[in-house]
Amino acid sequence: MCCQIELKTAPADFRFPTTNQTRHCFTRYIEFHRCLAVKGEEASECDKFAKYYRSLCPGEWVERWNEERENGTFPGPL
Repeated sequence: MCCQIELKTAPADFRFPTTNQTRHCFTRYIEFHRCLAVKGEEASECDKFAKYYRSLCPGEWVERWNEERENGTFPGPL
């Protein structure tokens, strides 16, 4: 056995007790971008939030939210 890949997702969060993880995904995305705003683009402390939202959110949502942030129309509190 040469290499073993370990897959992980965001840890359980008491704020999101149901199986519908939409709000969890959105919150983790916001937490990531807030972290970058406070700590800077190169902050390794923000990496965990990036991993969380990337494991929870569909790529299409992230693409749309990134475009909305660039256009200044993102609906969330950043």
